[in-house]
Amino acid sequence: MTGYQPEQAAVALQQARQRRVEVAPLPAAIAPRTEQEGAAVQRALSLRVGAASPGGFKIGATARRMQEYLGLTGPAAGFMAAGDLHRSGATVPFANFIRPGVECELAVRLARDLPAASCTPKQAADAVGDLFAAIEIVENRYGELTVLGTPTLIADQVFHAAAVLGDPGGQDWRSLDIGSLGGRLLVDGQQRDEGVGADLMGHPMNCLAWLAGSSVAAAFGGLKAGQVVMLGSVTPPVWLTAPASVTVEFAQLPRVQVRLG
Repeated sequence: MTGYQPEQAAVALQQARQRRVEVAPLPAAIAPRTEQEGAAVQRALSLRVGAASPGGFKIGATARRMQEYLGLTGPAAGFMAAGDLHRSGATVPFANFIRPGVECELAVRLARDLPAASCTPKQAADAVGDLFAAIEIVENRYGELTVLGTPTLIADQVFHAAAVLGDPGGQDWRSLDIGSLGGRLLVDGQQRDEGVGADLMGHPMNCLAWLAGSSVAAAFGGLKAGQVVMLGSVTPPVWLTAPASVTVEFAQLPRVQVRLG
């Protein structure tokens, strides 16, 4: 990443959003070439959109089905602005999003900092306060991903648009076998897909450990207490063509709902 200046790429990505146009491959002179450069652009973008201290992070493509769907060989992460995090039951305008989709997620809120460094899943789990069901609202802002390139996808927060957070419920999540938790995604009351926690890199805490050691965590100076981490979707996205009510349910966790209206 020596000599790479991420600001121009961040400006180009921000302008694409403001104009509500598809993210095209960036000019070679400013495009990130590696995951590390993509993370640097993402950090620069966070500063431009007022998210210097993110509300949290999303991890995409933690399930094999998602990797195959996106054509990625492994996970990818993006920051989440605090203003884009909503509580269950929220209504958000459908028109605010570009080709929106929804995903069936497990998420955590950190009780303490998790430094940007390799760690074990147990060390990652020890930093977790709450676990809950969540919905990620994603946008298909892209054309052919193989042409766009993974570094630019990382720079642009990996499809992220917003998130809806469920309630942790009354029980201690550590008493649950979260790898076996079954989750399902419903749109207007009709089940569209389902999966289990173990679909996320074998166990959800493997995802959090991966994030801690990622280039994105390094670019943001590590993960902080109070931040939310979306551990990944157990289903591919369901793309919406009109306003809809969306529900995600995981066994033994309170359901989470949002209306895109």
